[in-house]
Amino acid sequence: AELRGALEAILLVVDEPVSELVLAQVVEQPAERVGRMLDEIAAGYTAAGYGFELRRAAGGWRLYTRPEYAGYVERFVLDGQSVRLTQAALETLAVVAYKQPVTRSRISAIRGVNCDGVLRTLVSRGLVEECGTEPESGAFLYRTTTMFLEKLGLNTVDELPPLAPFLPDNVEELADATR
Repeated sequence: AELRGALEAILLVVDEPVSELVLAQVVEQPAERVGRMLDEIAAGYTAAGYGFELRRAAGGWRLYTRPEYAGYVERFVLDGQSVRLTQAALETLAVVAYKQPVTRSRISAIRGVNCDGVLRTLVSRGLVEECGTEPESGAFLYRTTTMFLEKLGLNTVDELPPLAPFLPDNVEELADATR
């Protein structure tokens, strides 16, 4: 029961398929036992008729919504577009708006936290988009979209308010202190 619960808990938080070997290492169990338990969990979800299923994909395991409920999920996701942005999303959006084009790693460095999930949310909501790659590293570059401009009532990003009035007077000292 503990193995089943541990695997289910992990599978709820993964955002890409995770291999049996990785799961086995995390739960400290043989890969064969983990594989059998995953098969059992998947069969149980199917037999119970849950709205989601556990299946193999891209060399690993992941939870997916059942295809027959795609219409409901799509409606929920699209209706969720009008939901307010979180503080993290607003901060990430501000970094992209003022620093564009900007890489994911630069955004994370500026905010001081990983921004992968937040950036995916902003892309899915149509406020941010990929706009090429950085020549040196090959990292994707991000910029704001025309929808972003429409939502803010701007013609161009040049109309964004200046940041200087909102920065502390000793910003240079603060920047030097972090180096």
